[in-house]
Amino acid sequence: MAEQSCRACAGGVGDLVLDLGEQPACDYFPGNDVVGPDPVYPLRMWLCSRCGLAQLAGDPTVPEEPRGTEPAALVSQAAEAVRRVRAAGLLPSGGRVTEYGSPHGGSWLGLLEGCGLAVAAASEPADVIIDCFGMMHAPDQFSALAERAARLAGGGVLLLQYHSLDAIIRCGQWNALRHGHYAYYSTTAMAAMLAASKLSPFAAWEFDLYGGTVLLAAGRDADGLAEPDEAVRSLLARDAAVGVVDADVLAGLQTRARLHAEGLREWLVAARSAGRTPIGYGAASRAVALLRLAQLDRTLLPAVIDASPAKAGLRMPGTDIPIVSPAELARIEPDAVLLFVSDLRDEVRANFPHVEAAGGQWIDADSLGSFPVRGSGGL
Repeated sequence: MAEQSCRACAGGVGDLVLDLGEQPACDYFPGNDVVGPDPVYPLRMWLCSRCGLAQLAGDPTVPEEPRGTEPAALVSQAAEAVRRVRAAGLLPSGGRVTEYGSPHGGSWLGLLEGCGLAVAAASEPADVIIDCFGMMHAPDQFSALAERAARLAGGGVLLLQYHSLDAIIRCGQWNALRHGHYAYYSTTAMAAMLAASKLSPFAAWEFDLYGGTVLLAAGRDADGLAEPDEAVRSLLARDAAVGVVDADVLAGLQTRARLHAEGLREWLVAARSAGRTPIGYGAASRAVALLRLAQLDRTLLPAVIDASPAKAGLRMPGTDIPIVSPAELARIEPDAVLLFVSDLRDEVRANFPHVEAAGGQWIDADSLGSFPVRGSGGL
């Protein structure tokens, strides 16, 4: 492995904690008529020993991801987050707001404008800056945070939402690692990064999204904001208990990856032998490495359903498995649907009641490596 320099603190000492081998770019979905093999690249996670940031170790890919459809769970969580932040008195009516968005879509600006904030012009400071899963897409983490800090008006608040590393560890979410996602934040590492930009976290809120999402509020040290609240202190204490800066703890994700891939393939082989017809749902980036590690093709998984019109007619990277529209659920009449994004569970069950009415099951694909595959795994 080439010498690694931390994306946040520029430190050069750390550990490779997860290596998924050669993987296709998670944001490259080729057409069904494009003959493989697809190009592959190393996919590895590195943990900085100095600041504790878990990060993508190199990435030669070029982001090209088709825009996905925003899940109802994400929309609902955004509304609840804005409600909590407003209740804390951090959304000044008449203040200016700017947003650093995610390339995956979704925006909080409409919600924030509904709270009386006005969108700041491109060059002016903002009283509220929101970054919802945006900064993780920046290769240079130090510069990305410094840019946000520079836009913050005096007395303003920076709101950073991230999928927490302690949840990734506790839930064994090894497939959170993907090309184009350069950082995996613990609250401990985020606090160190904020300190380098003369910012401090003072409030936090947690959500169930993705198994554990944090919204952190930070302000300038010079503004004399309050000491970190109980929620921030609790997150830091849990980080310590989980071991988010312990390379040996993070290395446990390697075993989870192997068990997950083996469990998924074994379940699909058993399903085919039993005459069942399973298909997938959710052509998400997190499914790409899983399908490749499990060595799947359309003989075991005939299709993956996805609601995004931009992905119709494409296929899963590194496989011959086609991506088809939700209308195919009625035509195929599967007796089992493997859900690759568990946060979609309530939404898809409500939108496609005929699956269960016809005796079919929604199966959480993430569960297949965590218990004996003889179990049903039904949701």
